Amino acid sequence: MDSATLQELADKEAIRELVLLYSRGVDRKDGNLLRDLYIDGATDTHGDSFDGDKDDYVDFLEKAFRYMPYSGHHVCNHLIAINGDEAEGEVYALAWHMIPTRDGGCEEDFMCVRYVDRYQRCSDGRWRFSKRVVTYDFRTRRPVDSSANAGLPELASDPSFTELNLPLFQRR
Repeated sequence: MDSATLQELADKEAIRELVLLYSRGVDRKDGNLLRDLYIDGATDTHGDSFDGDKDDYVDFLEKAFRYMPYSGHHVCNHLIAINGDEAEGEVYALAWHMIPTRDGGCEEDFMCVRYVDRYQRCSDGRWRFSKRVVTYDFRTRRPVDSSANAGLPELASDPSFTELNLPLFQRR
């Protein structure tokens, strides 16, 4: 295998890790991690819920975190095309959230989404998002028994923080 092919494989793996870190940042409520995943000037468009720059997007998420007892982003298919220090990708994902209702109950918000991404290799060699657009291919909301979240660990005692010690898994 020639060096150009190896570099392309390494770049694709780095971009896949970027996407997985995004999921971790949202699901583990780590705004500092999320901010680090975007270049300066990056934008994020999440359907009808948000459209703007990355700092405002992370601020938006941080305000929502306290209202989401559970968030799970599960990455499925991920196609990536690389052209030098720029790349594009389409990520299929399942996103599941538990959110409170106005009447004190709880509902599940389940979505089949596609992230239509642009990535950029930065001067430090890391890949980051330069633009992210989310499209909802399917979405449903339905009531769920609020006791369903009783078994969710608090972030401070989450095993991914207490058991995994390497830098990749640390809160930012």
